[in-house]
Amino acid sequence: MKAFVFTLVLGYYLNLGVIGNKYSRTVNEPKKDSGDDRSVDFRIAKLNQVWEKALRLQLAPVKQAELHSDLKIQEKDELHWKKLKAEGVDEDGEKEAKLRRNFNVILTKYGLDGKKDTRNLESNFLKDHDNRDTDMFEDPRLDKLWSKAKTSGKFSEEELQSLNREFQHHKDKVQEYNIVMETVSRTEDVFKNVISPSEMEIKEHVLHEKHSELKEKLRNINQGFERLRKISHHGFDVDSEFKEPRVAELWDMAKEGNFTDDELESFKEELRHFETKVEKHKHYQEQLELSHQKLKHVEALGDKEHMVRNKEKYTKLAEKTREMGYKMKKHMQDLTSRLAREALQHNEL
Repeated sequence: MKAFVFTLVLGYYLNLGVIGNKYSRTVNEPKKDSGDDRSVDFRIAKLNQVWEKALRLQLAPVKQAELHSDLKIQEKDELHWKKLKAEGVDEDGEKEAKLRRNFNVILTKYGLDGKKDTRNLESNFLKDHDNRDTDMFEDPRLDKLWSKAKTSGKFSEEELQSLNREFQHHKDKVQEYNIVMETVSRTEDVFKNVISPSEMEIKEHVLHEKHSELKEKLRNINQGFERLRKISHHGFDVDSEFKEPRVAELWDMAKEGNFTDDELESFKEELRHFETKVEKHKHYQEQLELSHQKLKHVEALGDKEHMVRNKEKYTKLAEKTREMGYKMKKHMQDLTSRLAREALQHNEL
């Protein structure tokens, strides 16, 4: 009888253990893929698939870190949207559509959309600054401006690198605009099949939102190109408030907003802190490139002891660069959203 009772009690506690494990950290933490020592980085399956594809294609280390940061922001936005959807907030589906556009932008930006597979993939062997200077921007106007800037003698090597980043940033904005425009065109084709007048009214509202987004992006692109044209012809303004392209762009947007003098001064101070964050992130990116080059050199020599040590250092540096990239891009997202809301309020007045 005692043995029977002991068996029942033991079974009871074993069952508790199984039930407890269902909700334990061990069960709910991301698992490692079988046959692979890489952990699951994202809680959304499609984002993990994109990340794994990027690793297979061996994107350059800095590109990998940038992609990881972008996917983390996408993950945060999608999880937030799922919560809003459960509360019935996104009835017209516009927030969901915007998330899809953002996801497509990421795929296209890093050549993971399947359309660039026939092109030469960017390998983990990093380009030096001389090779990077010869990159084309897929826009004859930008290529012409860049060629003029390089041969003008008005820029130091450091200023040319900064200008190159500004050109790349502008190229990314144009690419994003084209993706959104393509999405809007497809949506308009679908809307032609609408039957219900009430449904048409809702969908016209959605289209209006999309067109407003496109109009704002195009205005921003035109302003950015004019800024690049001015810098390419005359050099950097020594009296300019900010040197980092993205920060200078935010400051230009703020000056056109409906801020009071005190609010503008406060925003300028916040941008100074943000610029420090951007510069620190850039420093870590450069260190990551150097660390990768050193790791490849040690691997070529076959020095296992140094290889392990350099691998650990590289891995930690990559993780730190990803973390800083996420924080920097999230801050950028918050600042841009604030300026967009301010511009909207200004237009409604």
